[in-house]
Amino acid sequence: MSHAFPIAIRVEDALRPGVKAARTRSDAEALAPGYTVESLSTDWLNVTEEEAEAYLKSHNDEEGAHGHLQKYEDNEGKPVLAVTWWKLVDPALVTRLPAARKKKPATEKPPVEDHTDDLYFRSGRTKPRRKRYIDPRQMDLFKSS
Repeated sequence: MSHAFPIAIRVEDALRPGVKAARTRSDAEALAPGYTVESLSTDWLNVTEEEAEAYLKSHNDEEGAHGHLQKYEDNEGKPVLAVTWWKLVDPALVTRLPAARKKKPATEKPPVEDHTDDLYFRSGRTKPRRKRYIDPRQMDLFKSS
């Protein structure tokens, strides 16, 4: 069974029983007409042990949202709930950013030829070759190249 996440404007609304739930973003947008899905958000709630058990017990029996609550512990061993939910935004409240003006493309100049690779990284230019010492007593064993 795949996870379904509650659809809400605030995390408190996502924890209420009977809230609509969706598996995908398109399903969430279809279930919330007039709103825009901002993101799949994960919020962390510091709760007591009793509150954590109550949240987990009440959300396990639901047919809607499931898999959206996880219980963790913080550094001190206190329970922390991770709530994953579809965060809604009213499109009327979103301030639109002004459209960026398109700049005219500058006339492109031909690229300047760069000879750095030729000067510094050519084989044999930066690393002197080491000549092997040839022992005259072993001239018959090795051929020199």
